[in-house]
Amino acid sequence: MATVPEPIPDLDPAEADPEPQDLGLGRVVANAVRGRFINRDGTPSSRKFGLGSQRAERFYLHALTASWPRFIWWLAAILLLTNGIFALAFNSLGPSALAGADSLGLDDPFMRALSFSVGTFTTTGTDGVHAVGNTATWLVIIESIVGLLFIVLAAGLSIARLLRPRMQIRFSESMIVAPYEGGRGVMFRMVNERSSELSDVRVRVMLSWFEMFDGVRERNFHLLELERDQVEMMNLHWTVVHPINAKSPMRGLTPDDLRTAQAEFVISVSAHEESFSTRVRQRTSYTWDEVRWDVKFASIFTNAGDDLIAIDVERLSRTEPLPEGATRVPAAHEDGPAIRLT
Repeated sequence: MATVPEPIPDLDPAEADPEPQDLGLGRVVANAVRGRFINRDGTPSSRKFGLGSQRAERFYLHALTASWPRFIWWLAAILLLTNGIFALAFNSLGPSALAGADSLGLDDPFMRALSFSVGTFTTTGTDGVHAVGNTATWLVIIESIVGLLFIVLAAGLSIARLLRPRMQIRFSESMIVAPYEGGRGVMFRMVNERSSELSDVRVRVMLSWFEMFDGVRERNFHLLELERDQVEMMNLHWTVVHPINAKSPMRGLTPDDLRTAQAEFVISVSAHEESFSTRVRQRTSYTWDEVRWDVKFASIFTNAGDDLIAIDVERLSRTEPLPEGATRVPAAHEDGPAIRLT
């Protein structure tokens, strides 16, 4: 008579082995890293060699992400530097290389050549000044071609900057450990600095630190469970909270533990940007020394009148002090087995 196998009992999700997490670097590389994985501005701290200098690609990426004042300063500096080189070339040919330069009212030969060079480079005209001789004429031809290419590239970069979908999230300067629902919570605040609307905003927080496994210190990753990991819209600000409870890998944690583990919190935010109707993403991170204890965030709301809800973005990072030990001491309900960090 065949025996009926006993049913396999359902596993409690809290007791099941957690799904391994990683940032895509692999275990060996992750353990070799001693600095932060993500810079505060969201750029990765890693580098790739063996692909050449890639100066053009790097310049293009920097041109897309630079602020508008810096971008315009770059264009002006390149324009003046290039025209200065051509002006020196014209000046080296002697005063007879440029005819009609006396009409410019400039006594300095270099300024005459620079004025002519800028007019040729930007196709704005040279006020009757023209080149004389084969060498000077060839310089005009070369500069005209270079100037045309510069204008096309500058216009293309400007259009790419204007049409590039992106969001600009401002994060609080520090992550804090503050009181939360009778215990403690790790939290940070963020706000959308652009006028465009963001919807379906999602956030992920990955904790990276060193733990002890069979007497060996290795880096481990934990995807932190958040109070809320998604909001439909973010018109004002959002305080992202990870409750420290019996299920949290940070249960029973103290500031010294966080320092010993060399912890880093990697933040990834994605949202639907309505101006271009596409998803955009931004990253940042907080290291252990950028986490504050025994404080809470100050109110960010302000009075705007007319029954409007308004915030003051300048208050995003403001905190209020709490009694010493308010959050440095683990809460009573953090009664799970502590993770071995030393």
